[in-house]
Amino acid sequence: MTTVLASPYFRDQFCTPAMRAVFADEARIGAWLQAEVALARAQAGLGLIPPEAADEIARVARVDALDLAAMKAEYDLSGVAIIPLVRHLGALCSDEARRWVHWGATTQDILDTGFTLQIRDALALMANDLDTAIRALAVLAARHRDTVMAGRSFQQQAVPITFGYKSAVWLDELLRHRARLPALRDRVLVGQLGGAVGTLATLGDDGMAVRAAMMQSLGLGEALITWHTARDRWAELVHWLAMVGATLGKIGTEIALLMRSEVAELREPLIKGRGGSSTMPQKRNPVACPQIIALARRLRDLPGGQLDAMVQEHERGTGAMPVEWAVVPDAFLLLSGAFCHALPLLQKLEVDATQMRANLDAGGGLLMSEAVMMGLAPHIGRGAAHERVTAAARKAQVTGGTLRKALLEDAAITAHLTPEALDHLLDPGNYTGSAGSMVDDVLELARAEGLA
Repeated sequence: MTTVLASPYFRDQFCTPAMRAVFADEARIGAWLQAEVALARAQAGLGLIPPEAADEIARVARVDALDLAAMKAEYDLSGVAIIPLVRHLGALCSDEARRWVHWGATTQDILDTGFTLQIRDALALMANDLDTAIRALAVLAARHRDTVMAGRSFQQQAVPITFGYKSAVWLDELLRHRARLPALRDRVLVGQLGGAVGTLATLGDDGMAVRAAMMQSLGLGEALITWHTARDRWAELVHWLAMVGATLGKIGTEIALLMRSEVAELREPLIKGRGGSSTMPQKRNPVACPQIIALARRLRDLPGGQLDAMVQEHERGTGAMPVEWAVVPDAFLLLSGAFCHALPLLQKLEVDATQMRANLDAGGGLLMSEAVMMGLAPHIGRGAAHERVTAAARKAQVTGGTLRKALLEDAAITAHLTPEALDHLLDPGNYTGSAGSMVDDVLELARAEGLA
């Protein structure tokens, strides 16, 4: 039995082929080889190893030249992932060049640096998906800036909003995730070279120069001090991935709720053969939303594991690295799956403005009670206005009539508000406050980022 992330049947519903490729064994071992080559090049540039040896190491360091099956068998025996790599890479070299493979490094240096190269590629995919989602939401927010719908609190109709306002709330949240990304990259995309306990003792006085040259070659940042047991960078990374997933989960939840038969204000894109039931012909079920919600829930479980990996002893910990090898790729894979479902959903979401208006009117105007109260309050005070409108609302609920009818039957209200004034107050389109202006402000931010 395989997990849903690996199962050929399930995996494309839970993660994308592109993200799987980033964390495939070939990519992982390729990243280790990049780290080994960069190490050798840096040392050769500083005169620590022969340039010819570095050139040869770079020439033979190809994944397709390695016997991966034999390496796996050796790893299963040794329990140390880099030992087989070093041995097989050395076997591809001449006797002279073999002497300088992995010179002065330790296993974790190559593992961490290689993993960071993979993370860089994975973040590039996530950043692209994030921008695509932002663009789709910007379109929805602009298109539906003035599309009035019921705002809901505690899952009940409250007062009017616009669908553009709801979309802009989602958009603003994703823009904040995007704003966090540059600083996150600066902190996370940092390579590792420290040797046994991080002091670079094997490289003598040249250790920090080698580290700087190696990271420059790889395009990675250089840490001020070895981070073998300082794993806050990756904890922040997993939290960011989980937060983005949580936002997508919230969007999926809201869309699913607004798809309910009793609401029917939104619908997932209509695709023939999608969203049906195995037994009920009439069903048009949400398909993308449940996947997004499930993936977001699974993502939220992962930061705790990476926080556990931060708690390490002394200068090299026990048990933390295997946790990270499971947590970090899974976080990227799950978020890639959430975006895979969310992007077409947001790009082609069906918005039923007519049904939104019908739902506003379905309650006999009761959700406009606050508007009427605020219109009456300047005449008789807020407390008194609240009492009169509450009484009218209760009467409408008991009798099954409209709020308008109940209001017009109260002389204490009609003494101050004419039928025309009441009609104005009872029109949902007149009570969206600053929703439009806030939508405009969020869209302006998206435009400033070139995303709207």
